[in-house]
Amino acid sequence: MTLNDTEKQARIFKILSVGTRIRMIMLLKNRPLCVNALAHALEISAAAVSQHLRILRDADIVIADKKGYFVHYRINEKTLADWSETTQNLLEKDN
Repeated sequence: MTLNDTEKQARIFKILSVGTRIRMIMLLKNRPLCVNALAHALEISAAAVSQHLRILRDADIVIADKKGYFVHYRINEKTLADWSETTQNLLEKDN
């Protein structure tokens, strides 16, 4: 494991250290949603959702798609698979 790997793992867990972000990822895995739909489902303000989405977009785990006047957010499947592999490598026992 290289330092780059440990830094990547730490970054992933830092992003996932907030329960609201995990809930957002879970919701967005099912279907794309706009800020207001996420705010309603999570029972938080649209401003709070936007702040969390900024962090998730910066981490490339969420992609924004503009549809008319609205922006719908969806999971970046490639990043999700990469994160899954990265965390699995950390958590599985070495032989």
